[in-house]
Amino acid sequence: MSTPRLTKPTIAVLEVLLAATEDAPAWGLSICRDADLGSGTVYPILDRLEERGWVSSRTEAEPHPGRPPRRYYTLTNTGRALANSALEARRARRQHVLRWTGGQA
Repeated sequence: MSTPRLTKPTIAVLEVLLAATEDAPAWGLSICRDADLGSGTVYPILDRLEERGWVSSRTEAEPHPGRPPRRYYTLTNTGRALANSALEARRARRQHVLRWTGGQA
């Protein structure tokens, strides 16, 4: 399982997915809203994460009149562990740079 490039948009999507719960699952447009990103950015990120096995998706089972079924996205167990690890490593690197540069990053 390879690690995706941790661009700011990818980090934002991962943070939304990490915050999702059973009671409040992440679905396409909610991820766009919560990450403050457009669908043209979010859906390719979700596709890449799914190809790498970090994310699984499922289509809403019950039909809702007036809108298409939602597609729910969930971090896999491995994806959750890798996302937490990657984000923690990134935070540690940023803290190191801030200390090394005297807070100027």
